[in-house]
Amino acid sequence: MASDVGSRAFQNARLQKKHRKQADALMQQAVAAYRGGRRAEAQAVCGQILALLPDHFDALHLLGVTALDSGQMEMAEQALIKAVEIEPRNAEALSNLGLALFNRKRFEEARKCQERAIALKPNLLVALTGLGNTLMRLGRPEEAIAAHDRAIALKPDYADAYCNRGMALLPLARNAEANASFDRALSLNPRHMEAMFGKGLASINLRHSDEALAAFDAALAIKPNAAQVLAQRGRLHQQAGRFERAMADFKAALALDPWQDVALLGFAQLSAIKDNIAPAMDACRKVLELNPASEVAWTWLGECFCKQGDLATALQHFEGALEIKPDFGDAITAKIFLLDFMPDTDFAQHQAARREWWTRIGSKIVRRPPPVRDRDPERRLTIGYVSSDFRNHSAALVFLPVLRHHDHQAFKVVCYSCSPLQDGMTERCRSAADLWVDAWQMSDEELSDRIEADQVDILVDLSGHSAGNRLPVFARKPAPVQVTAWGSGTGTGLPTIDYFFADPVTVPEAARPLFAEQVYDLPAVITTDPLPGWQPTPLPMLRNGYVTFGVFNRIDKISEPALALWSRLMGALPDSRIVIKNGALDEPLLRDGLVARFVAHGIAEGRITCLGLSTRDQHIAQFAAIDMSLDPFPQNGGVSTWESLQAGVPVIARLGHGAAARAAAAINTAVGLAEFVAKDDDGYIAVALRYAAQPAELAKLRAELPTMVAGSAAGDVETYTRKVEEGYRRFWHHYCASS
Repeated sequence: MASDVGSRAFQNARLQKKHRKQADALMQQAVAAYRGGRRAEAQAVCGQILALLPDHFDALHLLGVTALDSGQMEMAEQALIKAVEIEPRNAEALSNLGLALFNRKRFEEARKCQERAIALKPNLLVALTGLGNTLMRLGRPEEAIAAHDRAIALKPDYADAYCNRGMALLPLARNAEANASFDRALSLNPRHMEAMFGKGLASINLRHSDEALAAFDAALAIKPNAAQVLAQRGRLHQQAGRFERAMADFKAALALDPWQDVALLGFAQLSAIKDNIAPAMDACRKVLELNPASEVAWTWLGECFCKQGDLATALQHFEGALEIKPDFGDAITAKIFLLDFMPDTDFAQHQAARREWWTRIGSKIVRRPPPVRDRDPERRLTIGYVSSDFRNHSAALVFLPVLRHHDHQAFKVVCYSCSPLQDGMTERCRSAADLWVDAWQMSDEELSDRIEADQVDILVDLSGHSAGNRLPVFARKPAPVQVTAWGSGTGTGLPTIDYFFADPVTVPEAARPLFAEQVYDLPAVITTDPLPGWQPTPLPMLRNGYVTFGVFNRIDKISEPALALWSRLMGALPDSRIVIKNGALDEPLLRDGLVARFVAHGIAEGRITCLGLSTRDQHIAQFAAIDMSLDPFPQNGGVSTWESLQAGVPVIARLGHGAAARAAAAINTAVGLAEFVAKDDDGYIAVALRYAAQPAELAKLRAELPTMVAGSAAGDVETYTRKVEEGYRRFWHHYCASS
């Protein structure tokens, strides 16, 4: 019996020796195949070896490496786990297992493997830079940079480490430094696709759009089917307003990788902008299925609920995004605008949301040393205007009159244009400036440098928290005096902005302590140029025999309380009609949805007329068919209120509890129409019923109103501009008198 056991052991030993000899020969074949780029052949040969010797470390390790290179992450993980079990002190196997776990998004496990590899072999370059990438994914970018720096110190010509270091610098907003790292990687390997891609990302963050586009195009020339590069190029096109090219890139990226998150979110944003809500929501939910902690997806899903009128759910999503990333600016901005649109919110809530931006973002930005200026109180002052809306945008209609009527002997006007979009309005703004600066490809730091170099005395924000704002520049305070005005007109929450142009109705005395800025009163919070060549038109009610109300505002301003009140008013005037005009109403789904809301309140469809996009001249001409305009709430009209009044059509306004909810009342009051301002729903209806019953009085007012408007300090744009300049001079005197 003992001899039988010994015989079997001897035979097994001979067989093992034979298998090892075969395995050694096969291993040479496998290595040659791998080095020759024949990965499938290398894997097949490794399989033969493992059939002979299941615990053959080298075969397991090479099988894991070839699987890694081929994107077969499950196979790679299984092979490398077994290899490490056999040789737990093999640093290369541990490093490769860490890479497999990294690719399977198991970052904490990956970190442990990579740290074990480095402990065994401190100079293992691939483990060092791999650890850096893992630490980056774990939200530890400073430690990641240190790991990459160790790799670079060991191998100064290690292109991958420079590239990875650049990627770790991006979330720290050290974009210029990141760009230098990517450039170093490219100097070592000009066809390093990831470094070219990183250079594009850094350039986007620096607002260097042309450089970013060149980098992405170069990366795609190296690797045409890189989904992440296509997605980021789409994002760049989207930021520049090239929506068709953006959508083409997003779709191309998704055809390659249906789960590419940047492409999905870009697709969602463009779809939401075009009011294609269902596909936008589907794309957001797909991202959240893969990454429930995507603050961007939660924010855009919230925007979709805003579009549907479900403001409470939208707010929950914005708050959820901020729980994930407390300094996510898009979510804070979305929340700011949502609260302005939500009924029953007030000054305190609105300003608290704006202060939230300052606390979470603005206060972290390093403020510049106070710039040195000549403190002569009467010298010519340089006024710098910062906006992305020097173009065909309603905001430009508000600030262009001031630009055009400035006293250039007393004030030098500099415009910093922060949008790539230019049109006829851009030229009108440019012609009103002493100096025009195309700043849309300047980073916040670069723009601040330029403002200081231009010796701006008073810097004026024309955007508030609206799209394209440059509030991070104002947080740096590159000018001695800073003001927010006109473009948004609701305050910013930035203590680095000294003054806010408003009026006594828009911001009553009791609310002023809530603002970060000191409120300075103008005749009205905004003004606009008079309508060119407008002649009074007859009152439509006299020929129609019924009242026609008009709402020439964005339909997202038509809140449910406003629509319910208008329906109640139309119920009290059974023959009345309503005309609603907005470009979005060209979309059948939105138009039908709006009409259905009125029908649900008992208003027959035939009493509602919806008008879509038109030229501005056509838009103004359509006021000839309106007897009285109905101002929406809580988000009032601004330019639309002025247009209606200048056309002779009075606007019924309801006084609200926030700046945006009081703008129309302020304009009415400023031109002498305080009787058209109601304090509540009953007062709103009472105004409409009173004038509906007095067509002769309404016709008289219609004929006189354009002259009333033009003769008011708020409606006379030259007088208004002088008031603005008085404010600037007063601010400068105060600055000169300060220590």
